[in-house]
Amino acid sequence: MPKFLIERHIPGAGKFTPADLKAISQKSCGVLSSMGPDIQWVHSYVTDDRIYCVYQSTDEALVRRHAELGGFPVDRVDRVYSVIDPATAE
Repeated sequence: MPKFLIERHIPGAGKFTPADLKAISQKSCGVLSSMGPDIQWVHSYVTDDRIYCVYQSTDEALVRRHAELGGFPVDRVDRVYSVIDPATAE
């Protein structure tokens, strides 16, 4: 299944409490469970004012639909074609 990187601009995201992050995660998981197996949340990175999410999905439209249903902002969606790391250099 293709992988996508979603950029969400959320001012103050880096100051969210564990309870805030739990609530956001629960909302996301609730929406995902209603959407079926064609979309999966892998993980997210929280920075000062953005959250970068990695999803697997059959297409970008489902990623955007998840955001719409959950009320999550979407500033950018990019398909991931490769992952490289230090082992790639060997």
